[in-house]
Amino acid sequence: MAHAGEAAAIEQAVSRRLAAFARAQQIRLVLVWLALAVALGGLFARFRFDYGFMVGWAAFLARGVPITVGVSVVSIALALVLGLVAALGRLSGNPVAHGVATFYTSFIRGTPLLVQVYLIYLGLPQLGIVLDAIPSGVAALSINYGAYIAEIIRAGILSVGRGQVEAALSLGMTRGQVMRRIVLPQALRVVVPPVGNEFVAMLKDSALVSVMGVWELTFRATKVGRQYFRSLEMLVFAAAIYWGLTILFSALQSRVEGRLARAYER
Repeated sequence: MAHAGEAAAIEQAVSRRLAAFARAQQIRLVLVWLALAVALGGLFARFRFDYGFMVGWAAFLARGVPITVGVSVVSIALALVLGLVAALGRLSGNPVAHGVATFYTSFIRGTPLLVQVYLIYLGLPQLGIVLDAIPSGVAALSINYGAYIAEIIRAGILSVGRGQVEAALSLGMTRGQVMRRIVLPQALRVVVPPVGNEFVAMLKDSALVSVMGVWELTFRATKVGRQYFRSLEMLVFAAAIYWGLTILFSALQSRVEGRLARAYER
C-alpha cells in the first residue's frame, strides 16, 4: 500500500510539472507573437501603412469571404466524390477502371493547378463547352483535389486489415456490403485528418479563381489595391482574413477528429 501511495504521489507531481511546463510554453508563445506583432506594426508604420484605408474597405473585402468559402466547400464535396471513385478504381482488379484512375491521378498531380484552371476556363470553349467563371473554378479545384484525396482514401482503405475483409466475406457478405459496413467506416477515421488539411489548403488555393474574374477575397483585394495604389494594405488585410479562416476551420477539424477519436474509445 505504501508503494502504491508513493507511486500516486510521484505521478501527481509529474502531472503538475508537465502542466506548469505547458502553461509556461503557452505564455512564451504569446509573448513571442506579441513581439512579432509590435515589430510588424513598427515596420508598417515606417512605410506609412494606412489603417484607415483598410477599415474603409473592410466591408467590400468581407463580401468576398462567402464566395471564397462557398467555392471551397462545394469543391471539397465534389473532390471527395471524385476521390472515392478514383480510389476504388485504383484498388480495382478491373484493368480499365485501374488504368483510368491511375491516369487521372498521375496527370492531375503532375500538372499545375493554374494550368488546369486555364484549361477548363479557356481551353474547353474551343470544344464547345463554355462554363462561367465560378463553375470553372469549382471544376478545377474539385478535379485537382480529387486526385490527391483519392490517394488519401486509398491509403485509408488499405489500412483496414485484410483479415477483417476475409472474415466478412466468409460470413456471406457481398463485396459492396463489406466496403460499406466494414472498410469505409474504419477508413473514415484515418481519412478525416488529411482531408481536413486538404480543405484548408483548398481554402487558400481558391484564390486562383481570381484570375477568371471571380469576385472573391483575393480579386477584391487586388482590385482596390491597384486602383488606389494601396496593394500592401489590401493584400495584408486579405492575408489576415485567410489566416483567420484557416484557424477557424482548423479548430473545427480538431473537434471532428476529437469526436471520432472518442467514438472509437468507447
